[in-house]
Amino acid sequence: MKLKRGHGPTTSAAGPLPPGGSAAAATTGGTAEWLPPRVLGWLLVMMTVLAYLPAFQAGYIWDDDQYVTNNPLLTAPDGLWRIWFSLDSPSQYFPLTYTVFRMEYGLWGLLPAGYHAVNILLHALNALLVWRVLVRLAVPGAWLAAALFALHPVQVESVAWVTELKSVLSLFFMLLAVLAWLKFTENPARPAWHWYLLALAGQALALAAKTTACTLVAALGLMLWLKHQPITRARLAQLLPFAGLGAGMGVLTMWWERYHQGTQGKLFALGLPERLLVASHALWFYLGKLVWPVRLTFSYPRWSLHPADPAAWGWLAATVGLGVTLVWLRRQAGRGPEVAALFFALTLGPLLGFIMLYTFIYSFVADHYQYVACLGPLTLAAAGIFKAFGLGGGRTPWLKPAVCGSLLLTLGTLTWRQCGMYAGPETLWETTLQRNPGSWMAHVKLGEFLMQQGRGDEAVAQWKQAIKLRPDDAVAYYNLGTAASQSGRVAEAVAYYEQALDLDPDQVEADNKLAWILATSPLPVLRNGPRAVALAQHANQLARGRNLGVLGTLAAALAEAGRFPEAVATLRQALPLAAARNETAQVEDLQMELNFYQTNALFRDLSLTNHSIQN
Repeated sequence: MKLKRGHGPTTSAAGPLPPGGSAAAATTGGTAEWLPPRVLGWLLVMMTVLAYLPAFQAGYIWDDDQYVTNNPLLTAPDGLWRIWFSLDSPSQYFPLTYTVFRMEYGLWGLLPAGYHAVNILLHALNALLVWRVLVRLAVPGAWLAAALFALHPVQVESVAWVTELKSVLSLFFMLLAVLAWLKFTENPARPAWHWYLLALAGQALALAAKTTACTLVAALGLMLWLKHQPITRARLAQLLPFAGLGAGMGVLTMWWERYHQGTQGKLFALGLPERLLVASHALWFYLGKLVWPVRLTFSYPRWSLHPADPAAWGWLAATVGLGVTLVWLRRQAGRGPEVAALFFALTLGPLLGFIMLYTFIYSFVADHYQYVACLGPLTLAAAGIFKAFGLGGGRTPWLKPAVCGSLLLTLGTLTWRQCGMYAGPETLWETTLQRNPGSWMAHVKLGEFLMQQGRGDEAVAQWKQAIKLRPDDAVAYYNLGTAASQSGRVAEAVAYYEQALDLDPDQVEADNKLAWILATSPLPVLRNGPRAVALAQHANQLARGRNLGVLGTLAAALAEAGRFPEAVATLRQALPLAAARNETAQVEDLQMELNFYQTNALFRDLSLTNHSIQN
């Protein structure tokens, strides 16, 4: 892109270039004079891969079971159709992400190195695309900005976590959409509409990977403003389809979060003052982690909100003050700083608390939330560094590459070290507790891992600690119930399950486990057919009739209540579902139970004999 020349100093889209500067040098971060673009590209990729080498050896952590290791959509014959056209997604509606996971599963099964390699290489490609976008915008220090994006340790959560394929994949298509948009808008007199259609397709794919791509329309508008292009009615009409796609997916996500993942209730008790406090604090939190990336952790402390305290509004006051300052500095610094700040805030917008997310139960912030948004501050920082040193050589021409090289080496080293946190579940949760001792969620998840390793006593200690930190932790009570049941303390398990349901009546697992005990225990004192039916029916309603385990429990409960024809009908509904999913073991279990109920016989789970109760 050619730079406009006036009677004053040479300018770029990001503001004035330093004296003696050139657009070609600006767009490569001042290295164009001694390194060709192809070398710079390979250098960017190699630095990224080297910084993330430890992640190639990492395993699976939180949510990776839902997304990959225990996700039936990756193996079922009708899995691809269900990914795109059903409500069977184990998380939000991310059909492109699950499609890529399904392709990866076909290539290397459950080998974690393959999934990590894809994330890392996509991140490297994103860095290259960031560089090219900034080059087209004639932003000073474009290559340095891309390198900062690639190597900053705040990105590790998005890259080293298999589940976060959705973030790196979404940004990949967002950047392709941006490049197509820039091609489309470079000649307003003769628009090339095929580039417009490619930009729209890029956004659709980005949204199918992760819904936060809904903010792309704001970025496209900011680029027009940055380039001093008039935003006419025709331009607004061209932006409207991008806004419509983003709004449609945003509404779907809000519905999914609230009704499919259960964020209705306490989370939505936050009023506008509390949400303003969360949003303003979060903006400065994220900016602080970019400036000083220390004690990065998987789950940060959840802030207490006190709107009545005047000091609590300091973050909002600082945000307003920064906005006023940037507007005041426009004449000296150009539009670049404003665009960077607006991009940062608007891209983070869906994640700042105005829309309640399920993860806000644990914390209002997370490193992976700013994977895209950090491009604004990092680009501004690179441009500032670039301009501070100038372009004409000077008395110390070695100083700029030395400082920039030291900065990138430091960030790359921090990224290497941060990758170690994601080696596996035990390392992840223990490191989280070292950096955030009050994380009740980390205690719960560490306990679940320890239980899987056969370390039951250690697991129980973790769950009891979680309850001390958060007495209303329904999941911890559920886990204690499961541990008690497996140890033969069935009556104790019943009490824990009851406590879990008192705290969270819509907990499918607790409904199902308690109903199974009440329906199939060999001990009459523990059985209660009518209560088991009520619990199982509620669980089945929450599972939309598609959970095989819940259907089996419902059949057992109906049989215990003497409603054998309904029990048989329930299993006949479950058997085709199990067969379609190739669940051979489930088919055999369901058929065995069906044989019992067809003869009006009751099924008894002998593992539920309570060691402390005599029949």
